[in-house]
Amino acid sequence: MAGSESPGVPIVVAGVQHGEPPFRIVLVNGEPVGEAFSFVDVIEFSLRSGLEHVDLDDPSVIRWVGGDKFTWTRQST
Repeated sequence: MAGSESPGVPIVVAGVQHGEPPFRIVLVNGEPVGEAFSFVDVIEFSLRSGLEHVDLDDPSVIRWVGGDKFTWTRQST
């Protein structure tokens, strides 16, 4: 899941991964920067990576895979 999947979108938050607690991998500019356990972690990783004023609802800034900013548990299939 490199930046090529979402050209121009600096932040990609992958789908929920199995874990205790579950988490989502965050990529900034195509590089993995950490495991997020809430949207607060996404903001922190973004700021650490040099991005400022991150709007978690702006699709030109962030792409949520497998759910939105409120999705932090795996969906039953």
